Amino acid sequence: MNVSRASAYGERVGAVSYRFDSLRELMAKATPERSGDRLAGVSAESEQERVAAQMALADLPLKTFLSEALIPYEDDEVTRLIVDSHDAAAFEPISHLTVGGLREWLLSDAADTVALTRLAPGLTPEMVAAASKIMRNQDLILVARKCEVVTRFRNTLGLSGTLSTRLQPNHPTDDVSGIAASVLDGLMYGSGDAVIGINPATDNVTQVAHLLRLLAEVIERFEIPTQSCVLTHVTNTMQCIERGAPVDLVFQSIGGTEATNRSFGIDLKLLAEARAAALSLSRGAVFDDGQRGRHVMYFETGQGSALSAGAHHGCDQQTVEARTYAVARHFEPLLVNTVVGFIGPEYLYDNKQIIRAGLEDHFCAKLLGLPMGCDICYTNHAAADQNDMDVLLTLLGVAGCNFIMGIPGSDDVMLNYQTTSFHDALYARRVLGLRAAPEFERWLERMHIARPGAPGHLVDGMSPAFAALLPSS
Repeated sequence: MNVSRASAYGERVGAVSYRFDSLRELMAKATPERSGDRLAGVSAESEQERVAAQMALADLPLKTFLSEALIPYEDDEVTRLIVDSHDAAAFEPISHLTVGGLREWLLSDAADTVALTRLAPGLTPEMVAAASKIMRNQDLILVARKCEVVTRFRNTLGLSGTLSTRLQPNHPTDDVSGIAASVLDGLMYGSGDAVIGINPATDNVTQVAHLLRLLAEVIERFEIPTQSCVLTHVTNTMQCIERGAPVDLVFQSIGGTEATNRSFGIDLKLLAEARAAALSLSRGAVFDDGQRGRHVMYFETGQGSALSAGAHHGCDQQTVEARTYAVARHFEPLLVNTVVGFIGPEYLYDNKQIIRAGLEDHFCAKLLGLPMGCDICYTNHAAADQNDMDVLLTLLGVAGCNFIMGIPGSDDVMLNYQTTSFHDALYARRVLGLRAAPEFERWLERMHIARPGAPGHLVDGMSPAFAALLPSS
């Protein structure tokens, strides 16, 4: 792939001509309104200019993204990863299309699950970001629903017709009793098939190892077909592995530029080392086909992190977010999720922007072949509320989102933001006819937590196995 410098683009709307001096500017100006792009000074100055940019973008040949880099190849290892890993053979069937042509093809019956899976390695993040910018919300939902990305560690995640949950038992002081109570609460609601994942209150390696052992003991004692994760920095997890702690998944927040990742204290080489260390433990289940679960990475992302780090290179936040998915894809993760509203209204101001961003992120990631979930969330100073999260939850459930968060009362008392609760996942499973991961669903029935053959419906009363843990009155 030959990557060159910027070209200029233009479009005439009525009597007004608009000029965009680079592909980077064209992409930014075509992006639906969001506060982060306005803060960065890259957004369209008017709706008319946005429409002009979207029209010019629709006519852009997809091959342009293979010859013009938004961030220079020599300056950025994420750009180098995108360019060097591009699958030309997978791209060939759509290589003649424009961005608008890609949109039309994605919406056609020809773009079925098999075709989209085959295409994924031939798509670059910039291509899918460009397509998303000229799509309506329903377009993003329809195409994402056709994508199926299945991963395995101790269970099978991402199958069509399923919706999994991360059981998130955070505690402001990492109190073991409080965490255990939240884990029990979540399991009784049928939550936790994606992962039981704790955000620790501190990055103390000894404490992280202690939490890992706590979760491993629960999973082993009750033979739960799931995996655990303590969401600490990747270097802490690597130290835990060296100390013999029971690490299932390696977590890390990642970004779409080399400089963003440096701000997180990581690079691609470090992530590769961490993945190799986790694989060496061979803690995944052996499945019926004789293969051991080997997806050991868990990544979180979010629009705005590059701008926060001063590392966006003049790009819009949604395009940089899509580039993050190239980093994730390279390491074959079990789970990826966008923490869509967590970073604050400076980047996604209100309900409309949060909902749009969640649908965009899910669409782009699934199209690139990622097992994508979403932390459907907002901070208390954003112009959004829980009803807005209900809307996004329902839309993502329709779109085939792999997993969501589950936390007591939807209020994270440690991170101080609002997300989805255990009963929110039950709502989505019930109204949309979705199920938990198959191995986990069988466990819920065996433990007398879920009613057999009735997804999302719980047995009245407490599971006998869990009731035995509680003190008698």
